[in-house]
Amino acid sequence: MSTRTTYGLKKIVHLPVERADALVREALRQEGFGVLTEIDVERTLRAKLGIEFRPYRILGACNPPLAHRALSEELDIGLLLPCNVVVYQGDQEGTSVVSILDPAQQLGIAGREDLAPLAEDVRSRMERVLASL
Repeated sequence: MSTRTTYGLKKIVHLPVERADALVREALRQEGFGVLTEIDVERTLRAKLGIEFRPYRILGACNPPLAHRALSEELDIGLLLPCNVVVYQGDQEGTSVVSILDPAQQLGIAGREDLAPLAEDVRSRMERVLASL
């Protein structure tokens, strides 16, 4: 079961991070998204600050046809792309958390009502990603 926050969608799964990450990537692919960027926060904090942190990844997901639609409406909308998906080790052993920035909230920043249907389409796809886990 997924939950909503003020700016995202979130689901706790009973899977180790590596498995949750692989399933998220596959579910994104099924919805037409690819991962354009990846930030391994755990590795970065260790390398840059000498700090140990739980496994935590930020994935920048993009669906090219949907991105093209948004960019065709407003070139600066690229500031709000790609869709961020976070996968990290949960507090309970053997769990992971998958959080997705709510596309409707994200694109809503632009104040463009004409982009609302696109944002809802992306949100529906992301909800299906979470539901598949």
